[in-house]
Amino acid sequence: MSGGVLVFDMDGVLIDVSESYRETIRQTVEFFTRRRVSPALIQDFKNQGGWNNDWELSHRLVRDLGCEAGYEEVIDRFQRIFLGDGADGLILRERWVATPGVLERLGKRFRLAVFTGRLRDEALFSLNRFAAGIRFDPVICCEDVANPKPAPDGLLRIAGCVPGRPLWYVGDSVDDARSAQAAGVRFIGIAAASNPRRRELVCALEAHGALAVLEDINQLEAVLPQ
Repeated sequence: MSGGVLVFDMDGVLIDVSESYRETIRQTVEFFTRRRVSPALIQDFKNQGGWNNDWELSHRLVRDLGCEAGYEEVIDRFQRIFLGDGADGLILRERWVATPGVLERLGKRFRLAVFTGRLRDEALFSLNRFAAGIRFDPVICCEDVANPKPAPDGLLRIAGCVPGRPLWYVGDSVDDARSAQAAGVRFIGIAAASNPRRRELVCALEAHGALAVLEDINQLEAVLPQ
């Protein structure tokens, strides 16, 4: 293992959430407004930055469509759709992005860590489901920081655990890039080929200092130092 630390965001990076978190936004908005929003509209907001929190984005979209639902009401409906009753939640539609062997090889060269805006229970559920044999240390979730992304709190906390080691942060949003900039951490962007606003996202990530923008993390080995 090298002295470097490779830090991953989860949603859109380690995990394809197009049918989980993104679909939960759409179903939540539809529940309150009876109108369906497009994946492209959701991505438009994400590309602006400032919309890392899917509860806040859902509430904004509900209000934009003329419904005065309260924030806590929106959160409650969102969580019911996302988690379900343990057997039908959209969290079960998530797909792991890394092909077999990629993270294992990276783990021999770098210490692996996670900085995500997810709740800890939701983050650990998916990591244990898909990658129980991969060591991510530390795993920093929304409960662990005073200020969410784009604030650098999570990255600074990880840096404090490994003083003197270089960090790379791998993320898929403007807020991830801004967090890395604020922390003085190298940033590698992810813009999936299926993203409805991919071109705009690539430009935004590059404008915020991305060293490279990849289609997925299976391309990471080619752009990281040997």
